[in-house]
Amino acid sequence: MERTTGTAVAGLYATTGALTALWGATLPTTEARLDLGPGRLGAVLLAAGAAALIAMPAAGRGVDRWGAGPLLRCAAPGVAVATVAAILAPGFAALIVAAAALGFLMGQLNVALTVAAAAVEAERARPIMSRVHGMWSLGAGCGAATVAFSLHLGVAAPALVVVQAGASAGCFAVLARGLAVDRPRGPAVTGGPAAAPRAGLLVLLGLVGAAVFLVEGAATDWAGVHAVRVLGADPAAASFVYVAFLAAMTAARFAGDAVRARLGAARTVRLAGLIASVGYAFVLTAPVLGPAGFAAALWGWLLTGAGTALVWPVVSSVVAAATRGTASRLSVVSAVSYAGALAGPALIGYAAAATSLPAAMALPGVFALAVTLVGPGAVGAAAAMPALFAAGTRPGNRDEMVSGQGGSQLN
Repeated sequence: MERTTGTAVAGLYATTGALTALWGATLPTTEARLDLGPGRLGAVLLAAGAAALIAMPAAGRGVDRWGAGPLLRCAAPGVAVATVAAILAPGFAALIVAAAALGFLMGQLNVALTVAAAAVEAERARPIMSRVHGMWSLGAGCGAATVAFSLHLGVAAPALVVVQAGASAGCFAVLARGLAVDRPRGPAVTGGPAAAPRAGLLVLLGLVGAAVFLVEGAATDWAGVHAVRVLGADPAAASFVYVAFLAAMTAARFAGDAVRARLGAARTVRLAGLIASVGYAFVLTAPVLGPAGFAAALWGWLLTGAGTALVWPVVSSVVAAATRGTASRLSVVSAVSYAGALAGPALIGYAAAATSLPAAMALPGVFALAVTLVGPGAVGAAAAMPALFAAGTRPGNRDEMVSGQGGSQLN
């Protein structure tokens, strides 16, 4: 098996985050330019989500057969091209098609990146998920800040999109050059049903991931629109809401190893869900606070970003440890989880069309509370399984390994 470095994987995560931010931070501008409204914007996001769900299982099977490297080299540049096509779409029909292409390629890329990070974890016998997701958040924060400041300075959106997507495509080409990542492997897991993850637990972990990604997706795709349509902010100021969310998420993820080492995986998920729930309480009360509403929403998104930051790295780390036999099993959890990010915001759009956007924002708040209540038990059950990160791991060290004690290095 050819090995890849954590640095390359972290760079790919950062570049993917920058492209995701380019899509999310320009969404209020796209929505206003095409006059979509909540219903049609929800349809666009649903098209992206449905395409991603189709792509992910196939991506898992492909990685099992050929490794993650070929998929990374093909899907990554395609994501940059599809992002440009979606943001610059001349009308609603073209936007639907471009969003579906973007979702399909992004779904493949997300599976390949998760498998690549899991392979590095298996090689090093220590988790790196929090750090690489921190790099995703850092890339997204820098990308969103670039969009926000550029729009604030009056830079034309088409020029901004082409330049930033082109730079991302170049980064993908450099990082993926010669990259060959096989599916994650580890010592054979033996000892009967208790030694391997049961399908029900995998599905439950996927649902926990889906819930937290729905919470994150609401911030990515609706925080700016909420600030414009509900709180009366201008599009340039609304872009800074997303920047604040990503800044909080980035800081929390880079602190993730220390938090998990102190609290353990299950308690970290419980605390993270509680903080995100409080954040959504601020967002939901913002419309009735008058001039202070925008500030309250900003604080709400900051708390939401900090709260949701650690959940998926913890989930993906324990799942990767328990499913190192095949990439397709890991992709099942990834597919269910990313459905929350890609399809969940569309549900908010339809709920907003049926009721109102302020009422629809209660939906991710409910899911944040569900993560608080259900997530710790599922994560704790997976973390308690044997043969987590290395052959011969002592039972007393299982949660220690998952929690990241001893640190994690990217290169």
